[in-house]
Amino acid sequence: MHSETFAQRYARLAQEAPARRGIDLALRAVDLTLAASLLVLLAPVIVLVALAILATSGTPVFYRGERVGRGGDVFTMLKFRTLRPDAEARLRDYYGKELTERTRSEVTPFGRRLRFAQLDELPQLWNVLRGDMSVVGPRPVRPAFFEELARDIPQYWQRLVVRPGLTGFAQTRMGREESWAEKLAHDLEWIADRSLGLYARTVISTAWRVLRQSVRGSARLE
Repeated sequence: MHSETFAQRYARLAQEAPARRGIDLALRAVDLTLAASLLVLLAPVIVLVALAILATSGTPVFYRGERVGRGGDVFTMLKFRTLRPDAEARLRDYYGKELTERTRSEVTPFGRRLRFAQLDELPQLWNVLRGDMSVVGPRPVRPAFFEELARDIPQYWQRLVVRPGLTGFAQTRMGREESWAEKLAHDLEWIADRSLGLYARTVISTAWRVLRQSVRGSARLE
């Protein structure tokens, strides 16, 4: 008899979890409206960033990485490339604090500016339109890390009940240094209490945080 891996088991649990169809349909409608509007409004910025990456570090312009989505489905997440070419191959075996430390040496000068302003995340609006992601939700993780995290944290499968997000509670309340278990507590709070009002507050909080970070980052980079 074929035994399930942790990842398969938790994906099945997520797919079998009771749906909150009403609020999820409402949130999906807001996702589509917001993502489409932002892609149109920010199209000039997206084009300029793409040209700047080509001019400063060549191709590829986009980073494409596999992530675990709702129900355990794996999708390709898009970002503007901020690291040196082939950095993914050098960093693939690391996560958490060690990944953060090793990534610093791989970031290109222009990529550092993109990260400060968080403009590298803009292509994920396309993932939102496709239905891979939501604007608000737990941040997606790589398949290679999912089974290990699920093995260490029994509640981890619950993140798969909703679409992963561009931003979420964990991102508005804490930095990258906190543990996965601490971040999970905030993700589960969003999943349990998700609503249009909470969605709006999270988006506004994220916009304010990004604005402050961009101003500080610009000052540090000058």
